[in-house]
Formats: sequence, C-alpha cells, structure tokens
Amino acid sequence: MLAKVFSAVVLGLDVYPVEIEVDVSQGLPAVVVVGLPDTAVKESKDRVKSAIKNSAYHYPAERITVNLAPADKRKEGPSFDLPIALGVLAASKQLSSEKLNEYVILGELALEGKVRPVKGALAVALSVKKGRRKKLLLPLENAPEAAVVGDIEVYPVENLTQAVGIISGDVNIAAYKIDLNELLKETAKYDVDFSDVKGQILVKRALEIAASGNHNILMIGPPGAGKTMLAKRFPTIMPDMTFEEILEATKLYSISGLLSANQPLLVTRPFRSPHHTASDIALVGGGAAAKPGEISLAHGGVLFLDEFPEFHRDVLEVLRQPLEDGYINVSRISRSASYPSRFLLIAAMNPCPCGYFGDSSHSRTCHCSPAKIQNYRLKISGPLLDRIDIHIEVSPARYQELSGNIPAESSAQIKERVNKARATQRERFKDEGILCNALMSHKQVRKFCVLGKEEGELLKMAMSELNLSARAYDKILKISRTIADLSGSENIKIEHLSETIQYRSLDRNLFF
Repeated sequence: MLAKVFSAVVLGLDVYPVEIEVDVSQGLPAVVVVGLPDTAVKESKDRVKSAIKNSAYHYPAERITVNLAPADKRKEGPSFDLPIALGVLAASKQLSSEKLNEYVILGELALEGKVRPVKGALAVALSVKKGRRKKLLLPLENAPEAAVVGDIEVYPVENLTQAVGIISGDVNIAAYKIDLNELLKETAKYDVDFSDVKGQILVKRALEIAASGNHNILMIGPPGAGKTMLAKRFPTIMPDMTFEEILEATKLYSISGLLSANQPLLVTRPFRSPHHTASDIALVGGGAAAKPGEISLAHGGVLFLDEFPEFHRDVLEVLRQPLEDGYINVSRISRSASYPSRFLLIAAMNPCPCGYFGDSSHSRTCHCSPAKIQNYRLKISGPLLDRIDIHIEVSPARYQELSGNIPAESSAQIKERVNKARATQRERFKDEGILCNALMSHKQVRKFCVLGKEEGELLKMAMSELNLSARAYDKILKISRTIADLSGSENIKIEHLSETIQYRSLDRNLFF
C-alpha cells in the first residue's frame, strides 16, 4: 500500500516542500530510500525501525520503498525521521493516511521513539504560513519558535506515539500558542549598559554617531583602554529591532541550530565576536552544507573583530563584499546559498604590535621600530579601510574618571538621541528604499548631502591634504549628514564636516 506524508527541507535560507511517498509491498524485507538523500537521511531507516518497534507498533517485514520528491533537490538532516515513520505506519494500515494530508511534519527520532528537535523550524513555519497546509507537527522543543509565526496551527509532540494519537484523533490537544508581546517584553533586555563606562566621552560620541547612521567604526588604542567593553555595550544604543528584523535574524539562528526553547526569538541585536584565529569559512560560512558564518549570524547587529590586524589577510578581505552589498554568496560543489549580512562592523586594534605607541599615560614605553609599526598597519588593506567610516582613538581612562562619583550617561539616554536621528532618516528616505544614512548610494549622497560654499572648500582641502578616495569622500558626507541629524540641523554645516574629518585618523597618519 502507498502512503504520502508532507515535510520540508531547508537549503540555505530557502525552504522547499517535500512529498514523502512510502510504499510497502510484498518481497524480501528491505528498505530503499531514494530522492537524493544525504547520509543522515539514508540512516533514518534504522532509527525509524527501532522507534516503531519500541513504540509498540508493528514494523512490516516486507519491502519498503521511500521516495523523497522532488528528486532533484538534495535532502539533508534527520528531520525526515518522523514523517517517514508515520508514512510506514500509514502504508501498513496502522494509521489513517487521509489525516496525514493535513499536516507538514518534521522531527528526528530516537531509538526509543522520542522526538528530538531539528534545525530550521522557524523557516519551515514561515513556508507553511504561505502554503496550502496550515498544520505543522514538530518536536516539542521547536514549538515556541514555530508558534511566533502566527496564522498556522502548531502541534508539538514528544514521541512517536503522541504523533500517531494527534493524527488519528485519539489524542485531542489544542494548537500551541505563544504570547508574542509578553515574550518580547521579557527577552528584550541587555545585561550591560553604557553607564558602566567611566570617561571616554569622545569615544562614546563616535559610537553614538555610528549607531545613529549605522556606520562602521574602528577603535585604536592600547591594551586595557576599554575597547572591548565599549563594543559589547554598543548594541544597547542601537534602535530596537522591528518584527521583520527579528524574524530574519531568528531564521538564521534557527537554521544554524543556535536557538533554544528558552529563547525562541532573537529580540536583542546580535553581537558576534569571532577569535582572530577564525578561518575565512568560519567568517563567511560554508562547509559541505554551506551553512551561515559569523558575518551572517551578525545580520541586523554587530560584528566585533578584536585584534583586527591579527586576522589573516584573506579572512579580512572576504568582508569587502558584505560590507558593500549586505549579503554574502557561499558557493560549494554541492550547491550555493546567499545569506543576508547587513551588519555593523566594529573593529579594534592596538596602535602598534606591542600596543603602547603614543600612550599618553607614559606608563609603558613602545619599543617597536617604524618599520614594524608600518607593517602592522599594512595588514589591513586600503580597500577594506576605506569601507570603515569612523576611526577613533581610545585612550586609557584617567584615575580621576575611574574613581569619581560623576554618573555616566546611560544607554537609554544615548539611545533616545539615536532613535530621534533614525526617525529623521526614515522620514527622509521613505521613498528611497533605505532606512539610514550609511546605506545611501552615490546618487543619494549628492541629493541629500548638499554642501554650502564654505563647507565645500573645507572638504576640498581635506581631500587634497589626506589624498582620500572617492569612497572616503562619500563616507565623510554620510557621517556629516548623521551628525547634522543628531544636532537637528537640516543642512550640513562646517562644524559637522570638521568633526567628521577628525574621524578619519588613519587617513591622516595620526598613529603611524
């Protein structure tokens, strides 16, 4: 007898429906799985057999053929265990096959019949919402992330017996629901705050500008100056994520298997901080299955690269495309995938290999030769440096600042100004298809960053003296526009432009 079960496969960010056909016929006992399965899918026959027997059902001692359609799409992972098991039970007349047509089913089976969580449940739930079948049967641990989608019926199961009971109607349970508003309130909290940081007024100002316009920033300073501390608090001043941004970021984490039942939604801005020994595949993504890398997991949030020059040169160069385009293409022999990578880059570096060149505290002496300092700087290519909008020096906080009782400004206070500047930008770009100043094209820069005669002369002199590139020219105008937005000015004034030029330290050879 033939039975059909419906499931789905996640390839990259795309979800494809899969029709699982199970045929039980007379012949020597054997199980054949066809339809371009990977190793995990091929091994499902052994898990399914044990799960069915240990759940007190009859496993047919006949020839079982399992076809995963369409046959030209590769099927990956153990999520087909549960639908195949239900298909075997339906084909052997232990379960009504008519009821199976109402569900999209996924789940990995343990040998005892328990249903284990799988990756990509949110992505599948989003595809179910767009499809004809609105009922989703999946592992209990995956239910919270699937339920946030809405307009679908989510039925969580703990074991094979419960799944059979739900489909046959013997187990009557309501669809899983989740209070989305309450979930957002409970989880949208940060454990750190800018009020923890004493002093560093100039650096905080630069970070506020970066958050207001979504500009990339490079912090340069000696060890212990507070670069990492500042970077970790940066997400607390970024605008709150929209629900669309939350779903997009959560979808990436769901596909990567980084969500937990306690955190079904990623409602705080992602903060990714890979070690400087990370490979280009770890950063970009890839492997045999072309999975998302660190730059995609930072989508909508912050990618923090500490010890910036210590990263391998080829690792840093892969940042150039996503910084420019906002997405990354991962190509492998088996397939290709495109992942969103619209992140804000925060990089941190020492001024020299030992870290103490130009240390104003005079507590340490730099022993690096000019050649060593120059070679250290050259580890970062000019084209990559061009894509970083703001360069800021971070000096160690003085004793008076650390020991004083003057309260530092909180993240909430800074965020209020950031939100106001972002609101100005949203209004400005409502017909342009972008949301912030950093995303302006060259054409939009010319439209929205018009300079007066005095401001034009200042920028002309800066371009000539610093030998800036055309990309750096646009960066200066974009940052000036952001500073003007923070000050509530409709036009870019000379003080806005002057402050921006100070944030191009490496162009001015200030540290080297």
